[in-house]
Amino acid sequence: MHWIAHIESGPRRVNHAAAAVGERIFTFGGYSSMEANAYRSKLPIDVHVLNTEKIYLDWQEIEKPKRSSPQYSVTPFQRYGHTAVAYGRKIYIWGGRNDHIACNTLFCFDTDTFLWSSPATTGIVPYSRDGHSACIIGTCMYIFGGYEEEFERFSQEVYALDLETMHWTYVVTKGESPPYTDFHTGTAIGNRMYVFGGRSDRAAPNTSEHDFYPNEIMYLDTDTCMWVSPVVNGDVPLGRRSHSAFLYNNELYIFGGYNALVNQHFNDLYKFNPFTCTWSIVQTVGICPKERRRQVCIVVANKMYLFGGTSPIRDPVYDDGGDSPDDHELMDHDDLHVLDLDPTLKTLCMLCVINNKMNHSCLPKDLIQDLNLLKANLWIFDQMTL
Repeated sequence: MHWIAHIESGPRRVNHAAAAVGERIFTFGGYSSMEANAYRSKLPIDVHVLNTEKIYLDWQEIEKPKRSSPQYSVTPFQRYGHTAVAYGRKIYIWGGRNDHIACNTLFCFDTDTFLWSSPATTGIVPYSRDGHSACIIGTCMYIFGGYEEEFERFSQEVYALDLETMHWTYVVTKGESPPYTDFHTGTAIGNRMYVFGGRSDRAAPNTSEHDFYPNEIMYLDTDTCMWVSPVVNGDVPLGRRSHSAFLYNNELYIFGGYNALVNQHFNDLYKFNPFTCTWSIVQTVGICPKERRRQVCIVVANKMYLFGGTSPIRDPVYDDGGDSPDDHELMDHDDLHVLDLDPTLKTLCMLCVINNKMNHSCLPKDLIQDLNLLKANLWIFDQMTL
């Protein structure tokens, strides 16, 4: 696996949410310390789109609805800690908060028309929260955990929203549930929702100053509603929160995150094989992203796109889990990294030519064009002119 691109000047966001539909990635909201006033009101959420098939990778912002538009009332307010899942050609946004309130209204974004709607739902609607996880299994969006603002408590409940009937169900599960956590990850593999990591509390579901970071992986069998804690082997990742998870070739990958108990941000990449229940460290080639948390990782075809997040700019102070007091010690990112999960021989050869600064004037014109395209999307640390 090779890191093949690093581009800056994208949306500078943390705790944002994104989903891919076809070749396009849509990212919604997130927190930016440079736009703090946007999180004290109910201004419309921002939406950026990345077309992964374009020659040059760059984000485009979709125009927000004006206050006089009918769209304004059905557009979610700017937020962070929410989730986004794709179902067909639509993306569903749920949960999250701004600096004053959390939300439990469902919103739907049509990726063909760029229009918002707020579908009416029935059933047992989950309480407002942020830091939960969401994934699609069958026709349902499953959510787990998070932090319930209304009761100031962590959650370990499961809810399912059938996106065909728009009916919410409180899922009565069997077996021992994962710990009460927020900012974990929940990933669908077949009929299972795999939950890993997150931040919990020794006093959970209540909060105290005694965080802990579980590193057990568990899954919910949605056919039987049974929680299962598989016996795992291999190199198990250290517990962490605000990491990213993505699925490729039916294997689960974990990138980055943060553990306050060891005061460490991560930029490691782990792989979990659900068939053998084995963890392994993934060694990548190329310039790896900085250690970070609160980023997003999205897979399109055989490439993973990582963007945003925050990193320490000097020795960070102890983080009590909030968005302050250590924000002044962190740097929010506007960058985009691309990891080629299955590079072709052609890509590997072109990277070799670029990295070794080899003369390529004798190559065919179409290959030179491909080389120049790859160069255009590479970010070189010594700022050399390509």
